[in-house]
Amino acid sequence: MMLVVNPPGTINQIQTFLGNTLLHSKLPCVSKPAIHHSLPGIHSNNVVHIHSSLPSWKDSSKLTTYLVSHRVAPKRWLCQSRGSASSDDEYRSSRNIAISLFRRYRNVIDRGGGDNLKEFISAGVNAYALGCTDEGLRKELIAMKESGIEINVMHSYGGSTSVKSKICAEEVNECILWLSIIFITILCTPQPTIVRWSSTPPVSDDVLHQWKGFCALIANAYFIRGMAWLPVKTLQLEQMAVVGCAEEPSVVASRMRLVFSTLEVVSPQWPRV
Repeated sequence: MMLVVNPPGTINQIQTFLGNTLLHSKLPCVSKPAIHHSLPGIHSNNVVHIHSSLPSWKDSSKLTTYLVSHRVAPKRWLCQSRGSASSDDEYRSSRNIAISLFRRYRNVIDRGGGDNLKEFISAGVNAYALGCTDEGLRKELIAMKESGIEINVMHSYGGSTSVKSKICAEEVNECILWLSIIFITILCTPQPTIVRWSSTPPVSDDVLHQWKGFCALIANAYFIRGMAWLPVKTLQLEQMAVVGCAEEPSVVASRMRLVFSTLEVVSPQWPRV
């Protein structure tokens, strides 16, 4: 993957699909069974934090996404055919994409963030580019759960061991929420950033309403002020304004890390050290 950074000053202000207006209408806080995993490495000190079908592509499994130079075309994610047999199954169908995402989600939970989180984000970006929706992938995972299908996941027992694991409904909800946040974060980047092979909205209106202000606050801090962190209290207030309740500090911090990490993948602003 080749990432190209625009010269300084190219992005003077964020131009988002969502706009700069944040929703502050209160919605009832819906109580539903869900597990809220904090990403490994997130700690809260003096900062306050908050709680809470794609068509089958015969050759799309051979696709890889990358950024092209702004001198040739607008900065955006593109898909290019490449003979990579290792990813054949992952992008052959929406079901395989859902399995790939869920496996990477479990890797983050079981083995920690860092590279595992970047792999999940990259898989989410590819799912966005290929026209997937959060609800479509949720239905795929729920269907597999109801049929009793087990997924190979990696566990560490002094090494890496592949074991089969059943799909849990709570984990499906949290995995798809992570994916929705990635999709909405992409919508918060200066347009056009990623080419999407579908006109279908990637997330539902309800999910967009709930999370667009949260993601837009972080995107504004990232693009306009060059920040890589926000006070969690600020994001708590946003959640309170939109849904009337806030998640636990460690959970909010992990959501924020997911957004910032996604921005670093799809629209890097600083050279890597």
